[in-house]
Amino acid sequence: MVWNKIRRAVGSMKNLRKKLLSYSFRSVGRKGMAKQQVKGWILLLSVLLYFTTGSQIQGQTLRGSESSVNRAYQTAKDHDFTFLETQQQIRRFVDAGYLVPIGNGLNYTIHDVSFPYGRAEVKLFVERLSGQYRRACGEKLVVTSLTRPTRGQPRNASSLSVHPTGMAVDFRRSTSSVCRNWLESTLLYLEEAGVLEATRERRPPHFHVAIFPDQYGGYVEQLLSNPGRTASTHIVRNGDSLWRIARLYGTSVAKLKEVNRIRGDQIVPGQILSLPGG
Repeated sequence: MVWNKIRRAVGSMKNLRKKLLSYSFRSVGRKGMAKQQVKGWILLLSVLLYFTTGSQIQGQTLRGSESSVNRAYQTAKDHDFTFLETQQQIRRFVDAGYLVPIGNGLNYTIHDVSFPYGRAEVKLFVERLSGQYRRACGEKLVVTSLTRPTRGQPRNASSLSVHPTGMAVDFRRSTSSVCRNWLESTLLYLEEAGVLEATRERRPPHFHVAIFPDQYGGYVEQLLSNPGRTASTHIVRNGDSLWRIARLYGTSVAKLKEVNRIRGDQIVPGQILSLPGG
């Protein structure tokens, strides 16, 4: 629904820009508007179109919102999770098996994390995501936060933060644009699948991800139950082209462009493409 509103707004701006362009080549003196004014409006609309139709849209969807925080909080309540208040409570939950240790892995590093524990599904998520991340951009994924007691939350933390439940994880924001694009695209894809909520934070720069354990567990189980299924998406990597991707999946460039509504030939690392018939 949001995307439909954006498309309508962009369409309106494009139509207005066309009218102004045609108007600027007429004799505008009779209308009481100087040609320079028309050009100024055209320039302004062009700038607006750039920021509404460009890659900024994707980034805005990870900016976070009150509804995103509420959705993660409600999911924690639906799972009947306890919001742990102290270090002692965290230790008890680890001993009881509700939280599992998450140490350094083959494709990820735990950096300066006071309580390296999380729900089992969070560990599964980190292990799967980090392997894909490293294959896509060559870096290890860096985990900067996991479970945090409510009494140990930073001052700028939301009162509805789900870190105290063990269902959240934070990742360092890479300096590599390839890695950032890949991670953002993948988190957006999983968010649309309804298995998590992700937010790009600025202070400090990191990605906050709230995993929905039941939903994510079911998602992975479905993937593993049919390993021979036809791939439905492809994540663009360095060196990829539409021709190469089409050849890889036995389809045509024209079909790829049609399914993904691509007008030109440009694709960027980290972009997720839907595959025809996938």
